Amino acid sequence: MSSAPPDLASLQLLNLVAELGSLGQAAERLGISQPAASKRLTMLERRLGLTLVSRDTRGSALTTEGKAVCQWSGRVLAEVDALMVGVAALRSGDAIDLGLATSMTLAEHFVPRWVGVLWQQWPNISVSLTVTNSGQVATLVASGQISLGFIEASTLPAGLEARQVGTDRLVLVVAPQHPWARRLEPVDPDELADTRLIVRERGSGTREAFERVLADAGVTAARPLVVLDANAAIRSAVAEGVGPAVLSVITVRDDLAEGRMVEVAVKGAEMRRRLRAVWEKGHPLTGAGKDLLQIAARTPPRGGPVT
Repeated sequence: MSSAPPDLASLQLLNLVAELGSLGQAAERLGISQPAASKRLTMLERRLGLTLVSRDTRGSALTTEGKAVCQWSGRVLAEVDALMVGVAALRSGDAIDLGLATSMTLAEHFVPRWVGVLWQQWPNISVSLTVTNSGQVATLVASGQISLGFIEASTLPAGLEARQVGTDRLVLVVAPQHPWARRLEPVDPDELADTRLIVRERGSGTREAFERVLADAGVTAARPLVVLDANAAIRSAVAEGVGPAVLSVITVRDDLAEGRMVEVAVKGAEMRRRLRAVWEKGHPLTGAGKDLLQIAARTPPRGGPVT
């Protein structure tokens, strides 16, 4: 085991394995061969002194240690991205012009495209993006630290103005080998509430929206089975059969299409939520922030609207 920190390319590879569930697909995404990716992953495991990925005929899955390292490294990679945005701004002679904060699901599937369209209109602008949960986004915006935020929460925190920029559907998902994957009848809210699930941390818009669905049905969620602060980690845990979870349909779209997960119907529950842009009350958006709001309201995520 080495005391030197791991290189960023290896951390990126680990995060892609968590996202895609396949070392080969992760290698393809990075534009390297699978043997090269395998060697890079082995070197990372030796450097950290941990087994991060288990490999079998079904693909590659993160170990418990791998999931923890993936969560921490995701934050490191996000900070590096922010660093490079800042460096690009300094190189062009511009300061950071637009500060944004966004919840994780929006950051993974919506905001990058919106910012890409914004750059076509404002080619010299620089964007500083903070990725956290919806509760923290609201706090940053309400305190004036961030000019514009994007959240998935069902309720609008005090001190904020908002505009809906889309809708999202939450789905109950399980591994193909889970008993619920073969049931013919939907799971009713009572049974779902009594089941320990893999969930996001408190403050997450996904968790808040799901718990509100149960509250509307007159039930309260059981104590979580596992609490994770990254969608990728939850997806890996579900696919490995750790337990059920409720996630955005856009987050698990590929997993459902490729058979790594199965959607389970929930009786009498419409698990939809609004995606909203928020800004500080009494501080109307202007310039690039106003334009980004307009872009977000009319530009769907890649792959089309959420259904």
